[in-house]
Amino acid sequence: MFTGAMVALITPFQDGIIDFETLDELVDFQLDNGIDGIVPVGTTGESPTLSHEEHKQVIERVVKAVGGKVPVIAGAGSNSTAEAIELSAFSKKVGADATLQVDPYYNKPTQEGFYQHFKAIAEEVDLPIVLYDIPGRCGAGMTPDTIVRLAEIENIVAIKDATGKMDHVSEVATRCDLTILSGDDSMTLPIASVGGKGVISVVANIVPADVKAMTDLILEGDLVSARQWHKKLFALCRNLLSLATNPIPIKAAVAMLNLASEELRLPMTPLDEDKKEILRQTLETYGLL
Repeated sequence: MFTGAMVALITPFQDGIIDFETLDELVDFQLDNGIDGIVPVGTTGESPTLSHEEHKQVIERVVKAVGGKVPVIAGAGSNSTAEAIELSAFSKKVGADATLQVDPYYNKPTQEGFYQHFKAIAEEVDLPIVLYDIPGRCGAGMTPDTIVRLAEIENIVAIKDATGKMDHVSEVATRCDLTILSGDDSMTLPIASVGGKGVISVVANIVPADVKAMTDLILEGDLVSARQWHKKLFALCRNLLSLATNPIPIKAAVAMLNLASEELRLPMTPLDEDKKEILRQTLETYGLL
């Protein structure tokens, strides 16, 4: 169910508040371009600076806008287990198909802490869980042993891997049957080479059909043809995740393409002008401008 091209959707703002009309338009844009799943209020959706009420409003609005056409994997993670359970229960109530559960950040739990955190969420809320392992953002990450233990829990069904470590991904793929999704656009094809089944994508905010073209080939087992899409997408993926911290560059890109405002919430600030020029050139080279 959770394979292919899934977008880590931005949250559009206008004058400091969520622009729900544009959010609906962004969902329609994704559906019109054949996206396989939508993931609201993850890191790309600026969940750290949304209030709890806003967080819930975005989940509910996206579920309604999608209308059951594709799965919605609601960002419901937290470094507070109780808070993650609350957001997960709300996600289930409003009709989300799964939740995305990030490594508890800042706390730096032990491996047993990671296990008990995700286990508690899975036991409290009967909804599929996609784990999100991103130690670079969270200060700590899970070992393959911990992930394999978690894979034994029935409703933990997939993992979004943003470790950047292919041996780590290979070990997880070898030792359990979790669906492995790339958490870094430029790593989608490399991860597919050891068993990955898709991506939760930042770049899909602007080129969903192209990301889907690559993941369709991956799911068909045609990694040679998928490599051509990887080469085309690579510079775009790299710059969207390296010119500044995500989601700063993707917000600048959607503004250049007149899809949404580039407005962010502090402590995130707009992309520097010199870097905007690099991004603009990248979009021109790709054929988007």
